[in-house]
Amino acid sequence: MKRIMALDMLRGYALVCIMVDHMPIGVLRNVTLANFTVFDAAELFVLLSGFLVGMVWVKVEAKHGRRAAQWRFLKRAYEVWLALVLGAVLLAAFSHFLFEIKLNHTAVWFKYALWLFENPAGYIATVGLMWMQPNLLDVLALYVIMLVTAPITVPFLLRAPFAAMAVSVTVWLCAEPLNALIPNQRPGPGLLFNPFGWQLLFFIGVGLGAFRRQIVPALRKHGQVLTIASVGVLLFCLSVTLAWRIGEPAKAVSAALKMVYGSIDKWSLDGLRLMAIMAASWLVAVPLAKPFEWMANTAIGRAFGEIGRGGLWSFISCVLLSIWGDAMDMMAPQDFTGFLLRLAIDIWVIAALWVSAALWLRRDEWMGRIKARFATR
Repeated sequence: MKRIMALDMLRGYALVCIMVDHMPIGVLRNVTLANFTVFDAAELFVLLSGFLVGMVWVKVEAKHGRRAAQWRFLKRAYEVWLALVLGAVLLAAFSHFLFEIKLNHTAVWFKYALWLFENPAGYIATVGLMWMQPNLLDVLALYVIMLVTAPITVPFLLRAPFAAMAVSVTVWLCAEPLNALIPNQRPGPGLLFNPFGWQLLFFIGVGLGAFRRQIVPALRKHGQVLTIASVGVLLFCLSVTLAWRIGEPAKAVSAALKMVYGSIDKWSLDGLRLMAIMAASWLVAVPLAKPFEWMANTAIGRAFGEIGRGGLWSFISCVLLSIWGDAMDMMAPQDFTGFLLRLAIDIWVIAALWVSAALWLRRDEWMGRIKARFATR
């Protein structure tokens, strides 16, 4: 299947935003996606993941049959679950190491490091059972649930798309009470990323990926209206976020805007966040398709594309690098020199994430050279 470079670039951009956003006093976190609209990189990551599932599913099913597609995504669910468990161990071990060398950090909860070394079997078991989802990795728990149910839900979506989306919307509307039924380590109810809410965005992505050749031409007939509506939604969301950032002086504006949108709840995926990511998706996919295609072919676009293609390896790398970057940031002074230092740290961790992904993608090449060198000795 031919890769869409702009999708890889956007997946890489989402991972960079996730990494930088989890460095609390970093500089570049002030210019990430979440600063300009009401959604953030999590929505982008989940939507693109669903889109790729839809694209790959129809290709595999057409070539090898439905059972092959079902088996493929069950295996993928296992791989993501394994990445969740191994990532949780690495996260806690790295956090422990940083504390041992007196490097404080707040990107990840300090008790994970204690639990891993005080009760390693219990820590691994609670993560493996998904009774606990360590922060920075909790979106992977959501992804596991989406993928493990895909062998049932995706065929339903492909066979009866309107009925499937009606069920998905109904589940989304009941997301909070349903999530409260899930036993969990957190003091609050259910999983942090409410799977009953976020499943709607994931399956919208699956539907767009599977039926993109039918959906896009149909939507293009109303392209001008959709573009105007999408720009309007995003301008409204920009007004909301700017009012938040201004704070007290814009309190009256924030209150007036809130009368329109009600409340915003990331964890159950409220309606405004959902509308905003869909509006942005339309603009990127249709009116701005050519500029994004051009960006994907620039040096930075290709680097982001490699991060996106790194998949789970890139995700775990971005988690560990966000902890490291946070620890480095906390050592910087609170003056202009410290600002420049934190900016340099942000750039360094982004570059390190790209290097990590690039090495992973080229692993067969450089591992082959190493094996060949040892074989000749």
